[in-house]
Amino acid sequence: MMWTLALVSTAALVLSGATTQWLMARAARGWGAFDQPNARSLHTSPIPRTGGVAVLIGAVVPLLTVLLIGADAIAPELIGLSAALALVAGISLLDDVRQVPPLVRLLVHGAAAGLLLNGGMAMTTLAVPGFTLALPPVVAAGVTLLAVVWMINLYNFMDGLDGFAGGMAVSGFSALALLSWQGGDPLLTLVAASIAAAALGFLTGNVPPARIFLGDVGAASLGLLAAGLSLWGSQREVFPLWAAALAFSPFIVDATWTLVTRLRRGERLWEAHRSHHYQRLVLAGWSHRDTLLRSYALMIAAALSAVAAPRLPTPEQWLLLTAWATLYVLIHQRVAVVERSTTDN
Repeated sequence: MMWTLALVSTAALVLSGATTQWLMARAARGWGAFDQPNARSLHTSPIPRTGGVAVLIGAVVPLLTVLLIGADAIAPELIGLSAALALVAGISLLDDVRQVPPLVRLLVHGAAAGLLLNGGMAMTTLAVPGFTLALPPVVAAGVTLLAVVWMINLYNFMDGLDGFAGGMAVSGFSALALLSWQGGDPLLTLVAASIAAAALGFLTGNVPPARIFLGDVGAASLGLLAAGLSLWGSQREVFPLWAAALAFSPFIVDATWTLVTRLRRGERLWEAHRSHHYQRLVLAGWSHRDTLLRSYALMIAAALSAVAAPRLPTPEQWLLLTAWATLYVLIHQRVAVVERSTTDN
């Protein structure tokens, strides 16, 4: 298993990095889709947005090769996840090339969530440390659909800073790989590790100043994969769902907090905005690099906490979650302070 894991991860890293460089070379000749600056953007010039293709190629090709050679049977979860990924990646790539109506994208995201359900990945329980509530089948299906669709879209919303979404993928999927390793699921470990390695390869062209973006095909696909692998692991009792959510909490909390705030203000949710915490910090004068490095520290801390959490006694798990909730409140307040100090000056 160790040799297979090392081989797949290395191949994913190299293939993703090489494909990223190739896509950037082609973009320099005017080939491909470009992200034009708009009211939501933090960049000021067109950037190619085909990097998600490199991540998908890097993650899927080595993993598929190993599975076709050595697997006796493919897990139903992997089949459902692959079908859902094909749907989301396909509609997102089309949206990168030519705009697809939001309703059409949303319907496809819902269909992808349905495929995960059909593959056995459902939020059948509502679990927190020391307490589990079984959900009726209809409620479980509805909650799962909403959670998956939201995860797809929130990851896309958070992809607005050089190196940001790629870094979240590296830390988040690395945490899922370690949790799966601890839980004794080699296939889930392999899948999560290949995605993390492919995201790291993509960062060779995406760290500030970015020369290529994930695009919708990358961001939406990573959101789906984060939701799918989290549900897969929790359904097989490899790790608790709340631990997986903690690993991706830097994105989940920021996007959800921003959504609720905009709803409270009566803003039009479909319009471009720059209300996320990371966007507000850059607009307040922080450099992209400083914002990114501090975000990376937060992501790594969340990932390490998620990996350690399942082994802790229940009271300490609650203490850990309380500490993280407090930290996110403090971050929110700190962002407001930075904004006020910039305005005053």
